[in-house]
Amino acid sequence: SIKMDLLHSNGVLIIQHLQRDYRAYQDFLNFMSHVGDPRNIFSIYFPLWFQLNQVVGTKMIWVAVIGDWFNLIFKWILFGHRPYWWVQETMIYPNQSSPCLEQFPITCETGPGSPSGHAMGSSCVWYVMVTAALSYTVRWKDKSAVTLHRLTWSFLWSIFWIIQISVCISRVFIATHFPHQVVLGVFAGILVAEAFEHTPAIQTASLRMYMKTNLFLFLFALGFYLSLKLLDIDLLWSVPKAKKWCANPDWINIDTTPFAGLVRNLGALFGLGLGINSEMFITSCKGKNSCKISFRILCIAASLATLQLYNFVKIPTHTEYLFYILSFCKSAAMPLTVVALVPYCVHSLMRTTEKKLN
Repeated sequence: SIKMDLLHSNGVLIIQHLQRDYRAYQDFLNFMSHVGDPRNIFSIYFPLWFQLNQVVGTKMIWVAVIGDWFNLIFKWILFGHRPYWWVQETMIYPNQSSPCLEQFPITCETGPGSPSGHAMGSSCVWYVMVTAALSYTVRWKDKSAVTLHRLTWSFLWSIFWIIQISVCISRVFIATHFPHQVVLGVFAGILVAEAFEHTPAIQTASLRMYMKTNLFLFLFALGFYLSLKLLDIDLLWSVPKAKKWCANPDWINIDTTPFAGLVRNLGALFGLGLGINSEMFITSCKGKNSCKISFRILCIAASLATLQLYNFVKIPTHTEYLFYILSFCKSAAMPLTVVALVPYCVHSLMRTTEKKLN
């Protein structure tokens, strides 16, 4: 439509302005784009928060998974273009060459562009972290504590918006999103996170409930995809566009395709359910050592170190279905490691040490 073309063309002007005038901040903006990567939720934020507060950690995974699932459905409904291919195909510049937008190794994502998954994932998870931190200070009753709570509230929400704005600017700077797409992503993420503030049932969910949720999310997404395919609407239309217009074929990654994100998130939710309902979790995280600061610090350090090793596990991409299966298994292993395996090993180590001392 004409209105959408005008919105996109104005977005291109903003991208050109950022790439021209903010060149000195390129490394920082690329870094902020990595900060907003939804995969950091499982490898950095979740291990930290789960060992500090299991309620917050559990909520974080649910928010991240459901938020990314809604992001996928929205992307399929909205058919949002990405700037780096839109400028090459639009007819809005008939009498002049298309604007030149610089691309980067992280530019060539293959899914539709609206809303931004990075912006949505970042906002929903940081919203959970900020509200969790503020929940500790809201209980303070004396006058000086109330003042401290207000200062803390202002500080944390300022940090929240600084991070979200930085992530949004970074995604626009690398020409992978238009400005309206990142703004939509931020507010959609906040809505998902706020919805889970009023969903306490996830804290007592059984393994059966986790499996039912996984099955529903998968079947709904697959059914939606197949239904539109029967109507000759290809929801993977963005993949050939990305391959055609990406400046470097090596920058195209199967991990950015719509179904790759779906499989990764379903694996993480399944791994969380498996871990929380395991005997290892009950023995370690519900035992007497769970209240000790030393136990939690050791769990955090061991979890972060172990999860970094998962980055060295490269999943073969030559067979798409094999990639999806292995990606699901790898994603499930990460929360299972944080929730059950690492705490159980730390618990066993501490128990052995105590016996020797006695």
